[in-house]
Amino acid sequence: MKKNGWTLLLFIVLGLLSGALVAKWLKKVSGLSFLTNTSTITWSPDADLYVFSYDLTIRLELSLLSILGVVAAIWLYRKL
Repeated sequence: MKKNGWTLLLFIVLGLLSGALVAKWLKKVSGLSFLTNTSTITWSPDADLYVFSYDLTIRLELSLLSILGVVAAIWLYRKL
């Protein structure tokens, strides 16, 4: 498999999604709450330029498991 930036980005997104999915599944286990607690990062640029205007909101919810998923994805990418 050819290593390039798009492949790395795909691995990172899949690692982030898999970590978030595992965190959602384990949310009900009270002993693992330190792994499933999320922090929200929000970025919301907007502009009104008289001719057109835009409003974009990007929200990223990170947990320790999603970060571990990204680390595992980068490790797998390097093993290719």
